[in-house]
Formats: sequence, structure tokens, C-alpha cells
Amino acid sequence: MNRVTVSVHAEDPISRLGVESQLRSRPDLWVVEPGQETSGSVPLVVVDALDESATRLLRRLHRAGLTRLVLVPARIDDAGLALAVEHGVVGLVRRTEASAERLSHIVLAVARGEGALPADLLGRLMAQMGRLQRQVLEPRGLTLLGLSTREVDVLRLVADGFDTREIASKLSYSERTVKNVLHDVTSRLQLRNRAHAVAYALRNGLI
Repeated sequence: MNRVTVSVHAEDPISRLGVESQLRSRPDLWVVEPGQETSGSVPLVVVDALDESATRLLRRLHRAGLTRLVLVPARIDDAGLALAVEHGVVGLVRRTEASAERLSHIVLAVARGEGALPADLLGRLMAQMGRLQRQVLEPRGLTLLGLSTREVDVLRLVADGFDTREIASKLSYSERTVKNVLHDVTSRLQLRNRAHAVAYALRNGLI
């Protein structure tokens, strides 16, 4: 059996030893000491709240190349949630729900490259992203995924089957502008062609 390597980082030794004891009971996990992680390890960070000390720890782990972090907080607010995601947290389970089975499920999901957030926290995060999009990015003609409003408009028309001349006419651009927009998108995002650019936009819910 291929076991997932996991480490436990906690603010106090009692919490760390308690969580390690739970994880060691799971046959699909291999618990190592903090600092002994490899690139595929899943660090599990146990905190009361995402304060300055906890944020520094997340930042240090993320900069060390450990990009699949699981956070186990006693409490977390919207600002802390956004900060956690910014610093590499892709899995989260509240301490009140952190049974051995639940922790194992989260760690294995994260190791497979999946995100794992409680539904209510995911909803709060999406609401924050929506506010960021409306209040900060849209007034500047940008989207969360780095495409401008103009680029999204062009890709939407490409997806609808219009050619360069028709797109230029509909958007009151020159054909050269349309071609430049598509070239910029495919080059910047390392996409192969127009079809790939449209697929990218569809996959990420932009069109």
C-alpha cells in the first residue's frame, strides 16, 4: 500500500501528539516529524485561530515547497479563510470535527490534488471572491483568472462560432485588434490555439 506522508504542526505539544496519535491509527497514512517532509507530504497545521504566528508558519511551509496544506482551526473568520487559501491551504476541517476518520479523509483528498473545504466555508470564500470581482477587478476590466473584460467578450463570440471579421463587427474593433487579443490570451496563458482558449474560459466559468 502506498501511504501518504503527513506531518503535524501545532501550537502546543499536547495537540500535536494527540493528532499524531489519531493519524497513526490509519493504515493509509505515514506520520513524520515536522521538518522531515518530502515534496509530496501533506502538512497538517493545528491552531486556535489564524493569528500572526499561524500565518508565518503557513507562509514558511508554503515557501518550502509544501503546497498541499491542511488547516485545523478552532475558529476562523472570513479574513482568516482568505489568508489561509492565499498561503497554500487547500483542505480545512474544524477542530470540533477533527476525528481520525475525518482527518484521514481530508489528507487523502488533498494528496490526490483535490480541495476540501466545509460547504459553509466554501460558500463564504466564493462570496468573498464575488465581492473582489465586483468591487476591485471589474472596475479595472479584469477577472479573477487574469482575463480582461474585452478578452472574455472575444472568447465568448469565438465560442459562439463567429469568425474574426464578425467578432470585429459586433464589438466595433478592427480585425487586427481581435487577432491581437486572441494572440495575447493564448501566449500569456500558454494555450495552443483559439479552441484551447475557449476551452480554458469554459472550464473556468468565464463564458
